[in-house]
Amino acid sequence: MQTQEAEGNDGSPWNNSSGCEEDRKGNPKEKKSNVLPLWGNERSMNLNPLILTNIQSSHYFKVNLYELKTYHEVIDEIYYKVMHLEPWEKGSRKTAGQTGMCGGVRGVGAGGIVSTAYCLLYKLFTLRLTRKQLNGLINHPDSPYIRALGFMYIRYTQPPADLFSWYDEYLEDAEEIDVKAGGGQVMKMGDILKQFLTKLEWFSTLFPRIPVPIQKDLEQKLGERFPQQTVNTRNAKPPITLNNHGKYNSNNTNRKDNRGGCTMVRNQQPRHIPDNEAQWGEAERASHWRARCVYVV
Repeated sequence: MQTQEAEGNDGSPWNNSSGCEEDRKGNPKEKKSNVLPLWGNERSMNLNPLILTNIQSSHYFKVNLYELKTYHEVIDEIYYKVMHLEPWEKGSRKTAGQTGMCGGVRGVGAGGIVSTAYCLLYKLFTLRLTRKQLNGLINHPDSPYIRALGFMYIRYTQPPADLFSWYDEYLEDAEEIDVKAGGGQVMKMGDILKQFLTKLEWFSTLFPRIPVPIQKDLEQKLGERFPQQTVNTRNAKPPITLNNHGKYNSNNTNRKDNRGGCTMVRNQQPRHIPDNEAQWGEAERASHWRARCVYVV
């Protein structure tokens, strides 16, 4: 009898994890719309293999979190235990001397102590959240970390074409949260979501890739919604090119640097030099010229 009560109508153990009677006894159409799709790898949650291996082998996940059987128990654990959103605990990874694909940026090659946040994120995945439960996470009033893990769950598991519709309402959310292990990097929730939509990297790991056409559409929508932020981003690092005299150009106009007779002209594109105008040793002279000049942009 106890086993039958623990299982949902379709025999799956997670259908009653929210404790909501309407989830189990609603009509079939409501129940179908409440089922969340899973995009990508349905076993790994699209997590970095090293992170996933460390989660599954950690004592915290295998023992402590194994005892949590319901959605509400996991939420309580998030409330009391999550203090940041990095995949690794502070100072637990040793990446010194690693290069290339084994470097710390991509989260490959060396393990560490996987964070409580990512263990609980994967625990939520094992519960196979419903749409109603996921909405409950991202609107939870008790802790920004509960909300943040809900948004991360969306980024890892939902189809890229659905990401903007999930995040749209919260892009201007001003609730603050410290995302860095050990503290020191406070961000607004809306800014975190914009980063989720535009950046592939999150600390020492990568989010699932978004197809290029969808990524362009996301950037266009964000540009229309936040035009000033888009302008600031574009102006952050002006590109530098060589003009037709071998001098450096930037996007600024009429700015001169008198050191060594070097002039920088803005908004000027490099000119192609025809063969009949090319002179022997021109590349070498330009190289020597660059070595003599120091530019501060």
